[in-house]
Amino acid sequence: MTALLPKRIALVLGGGGLKGFAHIGVLRALEERGVVPTLLAGTSIGALIAAAAAGGTDISTMEERALAVRRRDVFRLNRLGMVRDRQRAVSIYLEAPLRELCEAVAPAASFDQLDMPVLVNTVDLEQAAQVVWGLPGLRNVHVPDAVYASCALPGFFPPGIVADRVCADGGIIDNLPVTIAAQGMDAVIAVDVGSAEIIRREDILTHGFGSIYMRAASSMMHALQLVPLMHWAGPPMLLIRPKVSHIGWFSFSHTSELIAAGYDAASEALDFYDSAFEQESGVYPRRDMRIEVDKARCIGCGLCAALAPDLMGMGTDGKAFSRERVVSWSPADGDFVHHCPTFAIAAERVGAEPATALEGTQANETVISD
Repeated sequence: MTALLPKRIALVLGGGGLKGFAHIGVLRALEERGVVPTLLAGTSIGALIAAAAAGGTDISTMEERALAVRRRDVFRLNRLGMVRDRQRAVSIYLEAPLRELCEAVAPAASFDQLDMPVLVNTVDLEQAAQVVWGLPGLRNVHVPDAVYASCALPGFFPPGIVADRVCADGGIIDNLPVTIAAQGMDAVIAVDVGSAEIIRREDILTHGFGSIYMRAASSMMHALQLVPLMHWAGPPMLLIRPKVSHIGWFSFSHTSELIAAGYDAASEALDFYDSAFEQESGVYPRRDMRIEVDKARCIGCGLCAALAPDLMGMGTDGKAFSRERVVSWSPADGDFVHHCPTFAIAAERVGAEPATALEGTQANETVISD
């Protein structure tokens, strides 16, 4: 007897600055496949696009707006505040442009007035706690207010006031809020654009404060995000990770590429839709991966064995070795490979062409000035 496919699907859109334009391509791929989410959830730009979709904005309109966005529409330096208030200035950039963008895109309604449920992830800075607007008891607030707060990256934009709470970017705690969105759902489709893959950058000191801050924030979000994914016990999850790591968080010149990357990644992942959602749990799609250790490069630090003891061990020669040559991985697995300090571990998909290395690809993550 064939298992019934899910009826209640949560679509979770992660934060990632302008990389989040990839979500538009994901939405188009879902629409073409006839996949209609029951609930939308998001952080930062993921919250903005989720709110727009819940409010009925069609995908073509989203794409047109994304292609039309310019730096001045988001980033305007808080010159007066930085001169007058110095270290007490609340942000580098002014609130007004981002606030106006959120009000133009998100539906002018409260959460309880929307036809489709949407969850907007924020952090209450005074309480130092996650607050997800749209949950029961947190619905009688203006959607654009919550969306602005979710997009307000600390230091870059002033926090937002939502129902008398001082709130900021939910990515501080949870950049991909799958755990809360999965409650009561039969399946989850999650889209990670902000911290899926941390590529090596050798120019980190050449772009100033903004580059260093965003690099640190990306590393933190990546580590926090892995915890629920590696220990996932909720309904089956289709994890979509568009190839956008080489594009900066604040790049305005790659919008079409980002949308296309989201569409391509979603189309590939959706080929596993039926088989994944017939399962009771787990993260999908799963693929066979071959793990190799370059003994000449291995310095025997043991970090891989500490991070992935089921897969990696240390031999009598003091070098790392793979306990299994071929393993079945989801997109959430294999992070220990990235942490090898000498790049001695390689993981390649079985039967696939050798991947093009992203080593050395430059991603401009500088502070945007006007």
